[in-house]
Amino acid sequence: MNDTHPRRRNPRPGRARKRAIREQAARTGVPYSVAARAIAELGLQPGESIASHGRTIYPCDSFRQSVVEQRERRTFAERQADTRRAAVLPAGRAQHLVDRFPPGRGLTGSGVCQLYHGEGRAELLTMLYLTVAVESPPLVPDAAGLAWAAELGEDTALDLECAELDRAARALLENNIAELDRAARPPLENSSTALWPRLAAALSSAASGSDHHLRLVAERLTTTQPAWERADVALPFVTTPPYDGVRQILDALLMVAEDGHAPGTRVRVLAGPESGRPATIVGAVWGVLGPPIAYRIQLDGSAGTLGMAAGELIVLAGQESLPG
Repeated sequence: MNDTHPRRRNPRPGRARKRAIREQAARTGVPYSVAARAIAELGLQPGESIASHGRTIYPCDSFRQSVVEQRERRTFAERQADTRRAAVLPAGRAQHLVDRFPPGRGLTGSGVCQLYHGEGRAELLTMLYLTVAVESPPLVPDAAGLAWAAELGEDTALDLECAELDRAARALLENNIAELDRAARPPLENSSTALWPRLAAALSSAASGSDHHLRLVAERLTTTQPAWERADVALPFVTTPPYDGVRQILDALLMVAEDGHAPGTRVRVLAGPESGRPATIVGAVWGVLGPPIAYRIQLDGSAGTLGMAAGELIVLAGQESLPG
């Protein structure tokens, strides 16, 4: 061999494994030793992670990839116009979120059809925010703070301002009133733990209340009725309320700040009788604080859903849509 040529380095044993461990630790935010143990004990493949760590906001498919790329290409003026609209509560933020997390579909062959879908999502989101504003006014962010954040042109700046409001709206969909601030919520006549009566009570209260802006929003909701109608509560309504679509929108939104894996993320079951089977996340289960404590999944080829703890699922590799 010619000594002028550099020597060819022989690969050290275990180098690829160590690189995989470092990548796993960086991706999930855990120490190197924890990542090494997870890979060894659970048989994780390159790029996979336990669902109790990491974040997936836009599960990768061709449509969501195009959404991410389009949002990345927006000019500052376009981003600022969007955040200014989102700062107008409750309807402006509702429409912003519907546009930000558009309808999608599950992987072909998975059995999951529509995600983030349903006619009237913006109206239902508006009513949820309106209900929080009526029942728990301290959870509504200050208008001046929202206006200042909107000028930055960054979605996450407004997300931070609206964090408590968004979480309270999501809690309403679970009918989990324990997550709302009971001390701050004034009693409402005819209110109950059922969601639609609560929405009806909040709408009625806002329509006759002292807040001029909320009165206008309530009047608009009760007069426009966009293809919705239900006589018993006099609310805009579709044949099937878009509960699932709105729940999935708020799930994905909360994961921007809290981490977690949005509906549409592909996983593999790690424990129980369905161990090893592929599935799709269709919803999250939230605690009072922090990321999801569990997920609702739909197994491939199955029509029903299962509840699984976050640590019982493996997130498959290559899930997040990335800017082009």
